[in-house]
Amino acid sequence: MSDTPIHTDSHTIAELFRSQLNLFSPAELKLVTYLLTNYPMSGLVSITELSENCGVSTPTVMRTLKRIGFSSFMTFQKELKEELQQTLSDPIAKHDRWAADAPKEHVLNRVADTVTTNLRHSLNQINHEQFDAVIDLLANQEHALHLLGGRITSAFARYLNTHLNVIRDDVHLFPETASLWPHHLLKIKENDVVIMFDVRRYEQDLITAGRLLKARGTKIILFTDQWLSPVADFSEHTLPIRIEGKSGWDSGVVTLFFAESMIVALEERLWSQTSKRMRELEDMFDLTERFRKRIK
Repeated sequence: MSDTPIHTDSHTIAELFRSQLNLFSPAELKLVTYLLTNYPMSGLVSITELSENCGVSTPTVMRTLKRIGFSSFMTFQKELKEELQQTLSDPIAKHDRWAADAPKEHVLNRVADTVTTNLRHSLNQINHEQFDAVIDLLANQEHALHLLGGRITSAFARYLNTHLNVIRDDVHLFPETASLWPHHLLKIKENDVVIMFDVRRYEQDLITAGRLLKARGTKIILFTDQWLSPVADFSEHTLPIRIEGKSGWDSGVVTLFFAESMIVALEERLWSQTSKRMRELEDMFDLTERFRKRIK
């Protein structure tokens, strides 16, 4: 096997690890779990330090890396550093990179190709059992549900909040201003569920909130990207979604796909209750005349 990196823009090292979890031995899985816990920083140490940190031998480290196509530790770290650079790219640098490689096809086709690729890889990373476990948490109405996002991703939190408030009781959206988040934390109880959105460049306010929520015994469902927000260290379920976009901005289409899939699944699970709530809501809309009536 050569020292040429085998992973491309279509696969991160984390994705390669997760795609082969059932193939690793217990010792190898111990290493993989350690690497994914603080990815990618946990891999940016010497091979000796890495093996000591997770309690495995250096041959185990190399055997594990070979399973995903790396014949040397140096090549593995080079790839990790390149991924780290990707996560730190600002919108201008990101646009310049895409513009230099932009094909001549129409922008609609280019964006469609990117979204399709993002969706395919995300579906490979998030299995049905994990998704169903998330729905189980959301359907348990013994505990409140809270939603929180960042500068851009707060739009997803608001969108999901609107739908979930129709589907079930006790759904709450964090305030938009981060300085008010501690006030909201006061109402969050042990075993409450928080849906969080955090993608590159990861926001310190969200990371701090994740740490505080974990300390309160909260179960966090994290929507993040293929590089994994540090909030993943505190989450019960992490949904790694590919967000590559052919512009200065990352794409949110696949994130919205999973949010809408969550809405559909939860509505089906709680339909007997949800249908009553919907009828009540429609009666209110009729009384307020908020929406224009269809002409018969």
